[in-house]
Amino acid sequence: MILKENLKYFEARRKAFINYLPDYSLVVIPNKPISIRSNDVEYKYKPNSDFYYLTGLDEPNSICILKKEKKSFQFILLVEPKDKNREIWTGKKIGLERAKSIFKADLSFPVLNFETTFRELTKDIEFLYFTFGVDKELDLKVINIFNELKTSNRTTIKSPKSISDSRDIIHKMRLIKDKYEIACMEKAAEISKNAHILAMTYAREGSYEYELEAILEYRFRHNGSNGPAYPSIVGSGNNCTILHYIENNKKIKKNDLILIDAGCEYDYYASDLTRTFPENKKFTSAQKDIYSIVLEAQLKAIQEVKPGKTLNHCHDKALSVIVDGLKSIGLLKGTKDKIIKNGEYKKFFMHKIGHWLGLDVHDAGPYYDEKGNPLKLSSGMVLTIEPGIYISDDLLDVPEMYRGIGIRIEDDVLVTKKGHKVLTQGTPKTINEIELLSSSGV
Repeated sequence: MILKENLKYFEARRKAFINYLPDYSLVVIPNKPISIRSNDVEYKYKPNSDFYYLTGLDEPNSICILKKEKKSFQFILLVEPKDKNREIWTGKKIGLERAKSIFKADLSFPVLNFETTFRELTKDIEFLYFTFGVDKELDLKVINIFNELKTSNRTTIKSPKSISDSRDIIHKMRLIKDKYEIACMEKAAEISKNAHILAMTYAREGSYEYELEAILEYRFRHNGSNGPAYPSIVGSGNNCTILHYIENNKKIKKNDLILIDAGCEYDYYASDLTRTFPENKKFTSAQKDIYSIVLEAQLKAIQEVKPGKTLNHCHDKALSVIVDGLKSIGLLKGTKDKIIKNGEYKKFFMHKIGHWLGLDVHDAGPYYDEKGNPLKLSSGMVLTIEPGIYISDDLLDVPEMYRGIGIRIEDDVLVTKKGHKVLTQGTPKTINEIELLSSSGV
């Protein structure tokens, strides 16, 4: 459970969110139900990010309702009541009283009474906001009650005119991180940095990719993380050229590069960190050629992270460096403008420079404004910068020395008032840093 002193941040978010709504609004945000992995075995639970963002509660089978009237609003939580016999199996529940005393709900009700509670709360409500797709059973209940209200004969009680999606508002809010969110992401980045360093020192010929995965995820949990923010990618050799490779089952061979894309969560806030390094403790000439291009592209792109710039600025800066670099070693031919216009570079660099980061590893939030223009960076945003070059071993028109080389370098970057802060700073990245660290052993 989140520390009680940090719940003030969630309360502030609710107040900020409610200010975006018109009077006589009702917002219903369900938490995710438990997901079944196999038979009666459950997946490890993670709450719905929007629900958690506004409540700080990570208990399944719970619903957040916010009601705004003319001069006030109410925060209502629907949770499972206390049940001593059931809690022997599932652990203690928050219960109705603690929903109010700890999580500051104005009212709390049993979640099984949702339909009765919802009907009562919708009286005189004009604007209904509901997040569809989180809980299918709840979706049907909301639709049925909404239809009942629209077809009833009541004439003195207002009913909602339509159902809107509150995510448009919440996801814009989630773009700008508050003090608590930044602290969580700094902690997640620090844990991930240390895990990567340990894996880099352990890697060697004859070990398996899954051994490095185990080291990473051990270090995540050992240092207080919830666990991986996404399936860890540990690719060696040609597996480095597969963007979302997660099998992690190959034996590492002599002279292989190893690409690790792995980040942990801390209080559900994600980190996302990638490093590529040589098994043999020293880059070959061909590996160094490609690595130097990607590193320069990443450093130049990070320099673009500042208020007023856009992710497109970062991407274009990295792309320019990559095209120039690939031209210089003969993998691309022609003018830079033509190569970029025709997309010829996508043979080697096929993804964008990065994405938002937060409660989700590919975090919520728009990338374009209402006019269709790229969204400008603002202080408090967190994003990844992750250029890469991927030369699969089946690209027979590429010189053999470069085939099978895949390199991506990724850091998490916070936009500050005057520039940026690299949250994953200190994870070895230059060629000298990597070779020195790799030589140090376990």
